[in-house]
Amino acid sequence: MKFKQNISIINALMRITCGLTLLTWAAAKMVKKPWKKQSYLVVVMLSAMKIGEGILRYCPIVDVMENGQATMKKERIQEKVTHPSESN
Repeated sequence: MKFKQNISIINALMRITCGLTLLTWAAAKMVKKPWKKQSYLVVVMLSAMKIGEGILRYCPIVDVMENGQATMKKERIQEKVTHPSESN
């Protein structure tokens, strides 16, 4: 499966930076308070996801939004072609 890069280099660098910052913070908190492991584990997983998105320069949410907007535009064009008198 091939992924087309859909985020810019600056966006990717920001994701990597924020992901590493959150990962470091959550790891430090997990070491200090290991009994609260579950809440920090979620932050670790989300920050690792952001780091991966930055490295690959691919965000699945951006991809879904772009495809959804393209589909909506096609539907609007189709609707105008089939019902030209009802368009504003």
